[in-house]
This record gives sequence, C-alpha cells and structure tokens, in this order.
Amino acid sequence: MDFEYEPYGDYTAYNGTNDTLTAAPATFSHPKSFLMETLVTIDSIICLVGLIGNGIVIWISGCKMKKTVNTTWYLSLAISDFLFCACLPFNIFYTATLHWPFGLAMCKLASSALFLNMFSSVFLLVLISADRCVIIVFPVWSQNHRSVGKAVVAVVLMWVLSAALTAPSLVHRQIKAVGTGTECHTDYGLSHSTVAVTRFVCGFLIPFLVIFCCCAILFVKLRSLTLKSKKPFKVIAGLVLAFFVCWVPFHTFVLLELHLEMLTVEAIQTGLKLGGTLASANSFLNPILYVFIGNDFRRTLKRSVLWRIENAMAEDARTDARNPSKSGENLSTFI
Repeated sequence: MDFEYEPYGDYTAYNGTNDTLTAAPATFSHPKSFLMETLVTIDSIICLVGLIGNGIVIWISGCKMKKTVNTTWYLSLAISDFLFCACLPFNIFYTATLHWPFGLAMCKLASSALFLNMFSSVFLLVLISADRCVIIVFPVWSQNHRSVGKAVVAVVLMWVLSAALTAPSLVHRQIKAVGTGTECHTDYGLSHSTVAVTRFVCGFLIPFLVIFCCCAILFVKLRSLTLKSKKPFKVIAGLVLAFFVCWVPFHTFVLLELHLEMLTVEAIQTGLKLGGTLASANSFLNPILYVFIGNDFRRTLKRSVLWRIENAMAEDARTDARNPSKSGENLSTFI
C-alpha cells in the first residue's frame, strides 16, 4: 500500500514531485498487520463512543436546555464531532480491507470529514475563547449585545469558512480500480505543498495564536477577581488542550511529509496513520470533558451521566441571564 490508501490524510497521495512516494513497501499497510488491526479497533471505539456521547450532548443542548449563546457553541461543537463519527465507519472499513465499494460521492465526503471537523472545531474554540474574553474585558457591552441570534450567525459563517477550506479534498478525492478492488485516493499534483501549508496555518497556527492571546488575557483578568467557581473556565481550557494535543502529531507529520529527507517514507506513513487516529479521538473527548472535568471521578460515576452533562453545560447557560458587571463573583460564571 502506498500513501494513497491512507484513509485520514488526503495529504498522503502521490504529489507528483517525489517518486519515492509510489514505492512505499506494504510492511505497514497490510490489513492483517498489528498496526492496522490496532488502529481499526481504536477507531471503532472512537466511533461508538463519539456517536453516543455527542448524540447525548446534541439532545440535551438542543432539546432539553434553554437556547443561549453558550449552548449554541456546545451544540455546534457536538454536531461537528457527531458528523465526523458518522462518517468514520467508512474509513474503518477501508483501513481494514483496502477496498472502497461505496462510490465516488462517499469517497469525497468520508475522506473530507476529518478536515471539516478539524476546521469547524478549532474555529468554534476560537469563538468560545473570544466570547469568554469579551465577557471579562467588556462585561457591560457583552450584557447589552451578546445574543443567541448573533451567535447563530457566527456559527453559520464558521461552517461556511470550514467548508471552503475543506473544498480541495472534495475536489481532488477520486476513486480508481486497482486489480479486483477499488481505491479512494487524492492527487493534489503540484498544489500538494500549498494545501498542506494552508491547512496548517488556517486550521492550527492562526487559531492557536488567537486562542493563546484570549487565554492570556483571561488569566491576567481572573487573577484580580475573587471567583466562586472556575469550573466553566476549566471546561474551555480542557476543550482547547484536548484539541491541540490530538492534532499536533498529525500536523507535524504532514509538514514532515513535505521534507522526506528528514524521515523515511515508512516512518512518515506510520506517523500519519497514528496521527490521524489521534486526531479523530478528539471527536469523542469533548462529551467526556463535559462530564468529568473539575469533579471527583468516583463521585461523578455514581451520578447519572445525562445529569452530569446537563449540569456542566447549565452552569454556563445560567450566566446568560446575569449581569457580569455587578461583582467579580458574578463574572466567574461567564468564564
């Protein structure tokens, strides 16, 4: 198997500039190998837990709770993760069999789902971080102008931008017959480097800098306040940390792929497989963070999971009706 079989990274197709990519041995790509079996198992767990967990969050934030700015953010994040998990079984099948029987449309959609999830997730984290920052720095202004309608508009624009940045994958993903099977692959040609760097800058570097600045401002402001609870701040900090930990390895190997002289083809191929699986793990971590972060683990397990998720999100939702300018204590509920 060469890089074209990589189900997560459509960077891994032959880019037309290095013949080495077409000669990768099958050591790491045989469907019966230990690596493949392990990744298939892990991805199956991610898919199952992600569908259940994000489905619960969608149900609670979309049907059980009052519509607020905060629930709008969390609902959108859960929808993004749920859509990716719904497409993951196609990639799991392809990883296990090296055969794509689902047609061209599903080849494009399933293979692009990871990048759509990446962009939409990180852009939502930017929106959430900026929202928290504005609440603390400009409490009176945010109380007068922060609304569900504006949050919905921001989310719609976020999805449009995410779809636009995912478009190259949809355009260049193709299928072709190989022996008795069918291959789902991508060939960016000479634009391979441009796509890789653009995704890194727009989907990781710039969002990281914006989120870092927002968190730095929040940290400075919060040190001067007497807070009743820092739980909402811990939730967003956990979401941001989980995203970057899950995506750093994948982006690292994507950039290393542009400089094959630094590592062997086999090492990059394996790194992209492992990085892709770790990146997909981010889609099921968010509901877990809602449940467990900031609480004693044993005590949390004794309670209803549904109640814990609703309680964690409701702490943010209740803040929408309060005036953060009255006291430092009230401000803590907005973070």
